[in-house]
Amino acid sequence: MFRYDYLLVGAGLYNGVIAYYARKAGKSCLVLEKRDTVGGNVYCENIEGIHVHKYGAHIFHTSDKEVWDFANSLAEFNRYTNSPVANYKGEMYNMPFNMNTFSKMWDIRTPKEAKDMIEKQRSVITGEPKNLEEQAISLVGTDIYTKLIKGYTEKQWGRDCKELPAFIIRRLPVRFTYDNNYFNDKYQGIPIGGYNVLTEKLFAGCDIKTGVDFLEHREEYKEKADCVIFTGPIDAYFDYCLGNLEYRSLRFETEILDTDNFQGNAVINYTEREIPYTRIIEHKHFEFGTQEKTVITKEYPEDWKPGMEPYYPVNNDKNQELYAEYKALGEKEDVIFGGRLGEYKYYDMDKVIRSAMSKAEELGIKRND
Repeated sequence: MFRYDYLLVGAGLYNGVIAYYARKAGKSCLVLEKRDTVGGNVYCENIEGIHVHKYGAHIFHTSDKEVWDFANSLAEFNRYTNSPVANYKGEMYNMPFNMNTFSKMWDIRTPKEAKDMIEKQRSVITGEPKNLEEQAISLVGTDIYTKLIKGYTEKQWGRDCKELPAFIIRRLPVRFTYDNNYFNDKYQGIPIGGYNVLTEKLFAGCDIKTGVDFLEHREEYKEKADCVIFTGPIDAYFDYCLGNLEYRSLRFETEILDTDNFQGNAVINYTEREIPYTRIIEHKHFEFGTQEKTVITKEYPEDWKPGMEPYYPVNNDKNQELYAEYKALGEKEDVIFGGRLGEYKYYDMDKVIRSAMSKAEELGIKRND
């Protein structure tokens, strides 16, 4: 029986980077993916000539030049800049919170006027903020909290802002310039042709099996390779023996519309609580599309239950303690756990790539010469 150097469980970015360096070092890789597609959550589906981000919007941004250069060596990136707009009961506000937001909210013009207004409104919070609501008001005041944070956040997390910990929103971006660029990172863009261009290069030369659940045949598959890297949920690997880690999930409703431009922006957030979805994505705007039709996706946050797709780890104290127990079990296994689900950690794409690069160096397949 042929024995592979690496068995990579999951065909997302983390294992894609491992696969790339392994193949470059002359190693053989078998990739097992539970879904029918390769690329994990960055997989794009071609609909009406538009690259649709099937598992939610993914905008690549980083200040890590090595990661940026690596990604650009595999795919050409466009100049897309993330500038979402918030819709609160028909009122449109620029995001992140900046002078355009403040000017629209309060009919003011200068940074001093904006700072004075926030200072006046935040004074209702005294002492250390005890929850997310108090933390948000202490950062941006009551008006912005009420219109642009409260409803969106409660939909996202499925609970009242008073019940959510303050740390979730501690780094809320606030700018006193007229700058709608959401990210502070030096580099930003979308792969021209969609993320599949990138992931196809990452997994080139690997043997790939899709629609395969590794956990149902783990002993059989582990015999096929010298090294196993698992990027599925770490608690699932151990059959939830210590209990379930918690996640938030998402449901997507995608429509083809007979118009060339539905909302004029790739991302519109709906911040009132009464509208059940958090945002509408119009995919063509990620690549400045000129197609006659358009494709939109409404994004609905949901409580996660076993069997559903886990998207966002709920990194509260209870779950972090449980993860630490699973991590200790994992250290006794002859398996490497990596990525968002394997490490129970929310990762931006560049951080996933950096983490996998570090692991590839540790494994001796990435050399810096």
